[in-house]
Amino acid sequence: MATPIQASQRYYRRGVTKVLWVPTIANKNAPTRAELDAGTELADEVSAMSGWQTTSNTVPTPALGSRFTPVVGGEITASDSSLTFWASKTADDVRALLVREATGNVVWMDEGDVPTQFMDIFPVSVMSQSKIRELDGASQIMAQFAIVSEPAENIEIPAAAGG
Repeated sequence: MATPIQASQRYYRRGVTKVLWVPTIANKNAPTRAELDAGTELADEVSAMSGWQTTSNTVPTPALGSRFTPVVGGEITASDSSLTFWASKTADDVRALLVREATGNVVWMDEGDVPTQFMDIFPVSVMSQSKIRELDGASQIMAQFAIVSEPAENIEIPAAAGG
């Protein structure tokens, strides 16, 4: 009998997931704790998100000797991505942080900022800050991002210095 996959400990994302804006990461495959700590935690102001995933396409490899067409892995793409934030009437909000054409990294810590857990790092450029105007809704700002290089996925979260 095959060994079953380990049972997951399921969780509800809200209140657990951390998302950071980190302007500078020297090596996205091995960020330092200092680089992460220099970022800005966004989760408390995020009201919605879209995208933030990669997709692998396939390339057909037909051969004259067979009617079957096998495929091999092809290009990897990232979907259009955005974060929607609450706008502030009286104080600075995300518009002061995520200005158009700013470059940096959006870091997703899905299970929280827990050393040895995993995170995904998306190198991005801010494309726009769209105001969401609705008659009966609270004011929001949607930041749209271009993912400018391959994300680093499932990277171990480093411990604090000396920890």
